[in-house]
Amino acid sequence: MAYFSLLAGRIKFLSMKKFVTLTCVALLFLASAFKPVGGLDDVIGALRNGNATELAKYVDANLEISLPSKTDNYSRQQAIVILQDFFNTNGVKSFEVKYRGENGGSQFCIGTLVTKAGSFRTTFFMTEKNKAQLVKEIRFQPM
Repeated sequence: MAYFSLLAGRIKFLSMKKFVTLTCVALLFLASAFKPVGGLDDVIGALRNGNATELAKYVDANLEISLPSKTDNYSRQQAIVILQDFFNTNGVKSFEVKYRGENGGSQFCIGTLVTKAGSFRTTFFMTEKNKAQLVKEIRFQPM
C-alpha cells in the first residue's frame, strides 16, 4: 500500500513540474507576441552609426524626408540612397536623444544628430503597420 502512495505522489510531482514548465513557456511566448517588431531604439542605433542600410529595415514603403536643401516624399529605395548620401556627406559622429514619446500607437523621437559638418535637430515619426513600428517621416534641421 505504501508503494502505491509513493508512486501516486511521484506522478503528481511530475505532472505539476510539466504544468509549471509549460505555463512558463506559454507566458514567454505571449509576452513576446505583443512586442512590436522594431522600434525607436533600433532607429536610434542606425542614426548613431549613420547607417542607412540598417535604417531601411524600419522605413515604411514611402518616407517623407526633410533635409536643409529639400523636402519630399520618397519610396523606400530612394529614401535610403538619399539618407546614405546625407550621412556620408556630413560624416555622422553621434545621435543624442532629447525627447521620445508615444501617442496612440505612434512613436516619435527628437534628438541632435552630431556630424562633422555641424549639428542637426532630428525628428522622426513612426507608426504601427502589420505589428511593426515603421518610420513615416524624418527631419534634419540645422542648428
